[in-house]
Amino acid sequence: MKTDLPTVPLTQLPTPLHALPRFSAWLDADVEVWIKRDDLTGLALGGNKLRKLTYLAADALRQDCTDLVTTGAAQSNHCRQTAAAAARIGLPCHLVLRGEPNDRPGGNLILDRILDARLYWAGSADTTAAMESVVSGLKASGRHPYAIPLGGSTPVGAVGYAFAWCEMVEQAQKIGIDFDAVVFATSSGGTQAGLSIGAGETGWSGTLHGISIDHNLASLDEITSDLTAMTAELLEVAQPYPVNVHDAYLGAGYGVLGEVELEAVLAMARNEGILLDPVYTGRALAGLIDQVRKGHLRGRVLFWHTGGTPALFAYEHELRQGLRTE
Repeated sequence: MKTDLPTVPLTQLPTPLHALPRFSAWLDADVEVWIKRDDLTGLALGGNKLRKLTYLAADALRQDCTDLVTTGAAQSNHCRQTAAAAARIGLPCHLVLRGEPNDRPGGNLILDRILDARLYWAGSADTTAAMESVVSGLKASGRHPYAIPLGGSTPVGAVGYAFAWCEMVEQAQKIGIDFDAVVFATSSGGTQAGLSIGAGETGWSGTLHGISIDHNLASLDEITSDLTAMTAELLEVAQPYPVNVHDAYLGAGYGVLGEVELEAVLAMARNEGILLDPVYTGRALAGLIDQVRKGHLRGRVLFWHTGGTPALFAYEHELRQGLRTE
């Protein structure tokens, strides 16, 4: 696998890999759950996007770009981490956010402002088109912006998770374990593409499970197929590892905290003292819990915590309501 791609130091690696004995006991099944803590990647409260931005920011600097521009929801973890990466490398950051300024104040949105990102609100318009408009405006003013699509999910960004997989395998080998399954949240496709390539390159023999956060199976396959192929080409590797994508956990839609997400957040917090976010890791763990209860996951299972904890603070109302109805 090609290893000489340029990077900038944004992360504190390796992130912890450890067992979850009390959560495993709570599940009361033939399963031993472990966790990979990519909520602890370091910069601005961490998260999985920093692994991608390590390569994306380096690519921006290589091209002598003057600004970073990206897009996402009002509570986008990717946008918060992009703003932090921009601050670290000394470039202005422009965030094109879905919705209106009063959409879920607090959480990541406050952190975006603390990190001095410039915010643009797209309302109900397509955020990609809105981002292109911002990029065009910057170019017209003589700037050289670097546009990062939703989730940082480009071939350059996705390589971060191919190497993340190799990091995890090295950690597991040092303590003499292997995993029967790995479960992670999947949405914009970059994490999924990288993990599938890493698994393929290391000769792993378990099962990869992507819990879709906001797309049905067909839509997610359309997003990930070309991205995975292009990432594999960039890294000069062969076929990626197959991923079992589950689209049965979309609930009431993106960013909607339901009963299963609340159960997952509380189970992890109250048994292990580890916080999940309501949108991504909460839904992904809910999928893991359901797959265990149905007998589809057994043995030693790794849950890949992709971060997002700051979003908890934007869901105070829903969390209070849920806690009252326990």
